[in-house]
Amino acid sequence: MNSKDQKVLVSTFEKEVYEGLTAFPKYLSSKYFYDEIGDELFQQIMALPEYYLTRAEYEIFTTHKSAIVQSFDKNREGFDLIELGAGDGKKTKVLLEELSENDYDFAYNPIDISENAVNGLVKNLNQEMPKIIVQGQIGEYFEVLDRLKHMSDRKKVIMVLGSNIGNLLHPRAIQFLKKLCNAMHDNDLIFMGFDQKKHPQKVLDAYNDKTGVTAAFNKNVLARINKELGGNFDLDKFMHWESYDPENGTAKSYLISKEKQTVDIDSLSLQVHFEAWESIHTEISQKYDDDIVKWLAKESGLKIVESFSDTDKGYKDYLITKA
Repeated sequence: MNSKDQKVLVSTFEKEVYEGLTAFPKYLSSKYFYDEIGDELFQQIMALPEYYLTRAEYEIFTTHKSAIVQSFDKNREGFDLIELGAGDGKKTKVLLEELSENDYDFAYNPIDISENAVNGLVKNLNQEMPKIIVQGQIGEYFEVLDRLKHMSDRKKVIMVLGSNIGNLLHPRAIQFLKKLCNAMHDNDLIFMGFDQKKHPQKVLDAYNDKTGVTAAFNKNVLARINKELGGNFDLDKFMHWESYDPENGTAKSYLISKEKQTVDIDSLSLQVHFEAWESIHTEISQKYDDDIVKWLAKESGLKIVESFSDTDKGYKDYLITKA
């Protein structure tokens, strides 16, 4: 990333932090959890016993990898595999190996907001799977979507794994899916993970582990404000809180001020006042069932072709086309 790109990213961070902390109620985007420290914390989260999502999707890939890759390119015409929010690519490697071993003609484009994650994944794949063409890109989903249509004339399979769609409430999810639809040619595909509704306690535990790794992950946005924007948040004066509404399937994460306090953020020339027990909303993790996913697809000009599930039916990856 060159210095110009870095400045744009920093200024976007400044703008969104200012907007979020001057709003009522206050909020900060979960996309800013991620930097080198945040990436490492998320690696720890994925290994936690409470965090079932990664294991469930990994099971789907190892069990159904042959059927999944065949569904990507039934006619063996070649395609570009574009992954939004690629992270460390651990699960994706199962599919990449299957594609490579069966001589599919494809290129892999991992895309992530974290420069650290993309660079690490590209380097890792160049060492582990040198035969695969890998071209990483750094950026936000909505920004990258505008470029997708012009990346090549080849068929595209756009992957969004880990239930990343769950970070958006339904209206914004439809907006996101419509943009995806608009970026697609008629034969392109979406392969997207949706975490299914389940026992409410299991959901709560997944986002509020006993060891406090998830709390540290959420608080990393405050640490980033301190480090990058000259803030003086005392992280110990905030607690992480999780809620889940089984009726609408929405899990929400908050950072809550334990006391009345004022925080200064130098680069924004901003003083932020907190009342005792005032919250900063940081993340949404939406849960689904088949009817909701079908509705989201229909509202977005898309349709479900196929789905793959883990043994417990707690997580599903859907293959989606333009309607």
